[in-house]
Amino acid sequence: MTPDIGQGGCAALEDSVVLARNLAEALKENDRKQQDDEDKRIERGLENFARERKWRIFDLISVSYVVGWMQHSDGVVMNFLRDKLAKFLAGMLMKKASFDCGKLIVS
Repeated sequence: MTPDIGQGGCAALEDSVVLARNLAEALKENDRKQQDDEDKRIERGLENFARERKWRIFDLISVSYVVGWMQHSDGVVMNFLRDKLAKFLAGMLMKKASFDCGKLIVS
């Protein structure tokens, strides 16, 4: 992810919370199931994590790329569009910072 929207570190923190939550949910049944089944539960937790985070990260990477491309482009037309769309883009970028990772349950 390019640094153009300043969400790389936040996305990493979101990833850590979502990963911990998905692995905890997958391993929560530890007392009821055999140890041999633990690998399959971890795999299922990782698959759930990837499924949950895929579109959020795709969105951040895509927006970051477009913003970077607009910022580094030259030309009269691009400068005009960038200046006119700046307010709209600022509002859209602020929405990217609002994401609910869910809650971690302490047992």
